Amino acid sequence: MRLEHTALWATDIERSRAFYQRFFRAESSARYHNPTKAFSSYFLSFAQGGRLELMHTPTSHPQSPQPTIGWAHMALSVGSEQAVDELTEWIKSEGYCCVDGPRRTGDGYYESVVLDPDGNRIEITA
Repeated sequence: MRLEHTALWATDIERSRAFYQRFFRAESSARYHNPTKAFSSYFLSFAQGGRLELMHTPTSHPQSPQPTIGWAHMALSVGSEQAVDELTEWIKSEGYCCVDGPRRTGDGYYESVVLDPDGNRIEITA
């Protein structure tokens, strides 16, 4: 198990991306955009490891998740699609909520999203 990335909702992902690139020397992915959900994101990578996903969607959009500012989720990589499926089923069998997946996302991840006991989102990725 390893921490894959953390995610942050930003009001202006271009401004946030520039901040992390300038002060923390982050390398940026290309911008991902899903027009159906009016969702955009960047993945920022750091020299010593770890990634930060910057995310944005207009609060006026009908499919806008809440909240749209602040920390969004933590992603944990379990190494394979089969491991994602098995862990997701185990968590569900223990009575915890799976809010999405397992599925392949538009930006290429195989993931499920579960809630911890306090309702925090955890992405389980391959």
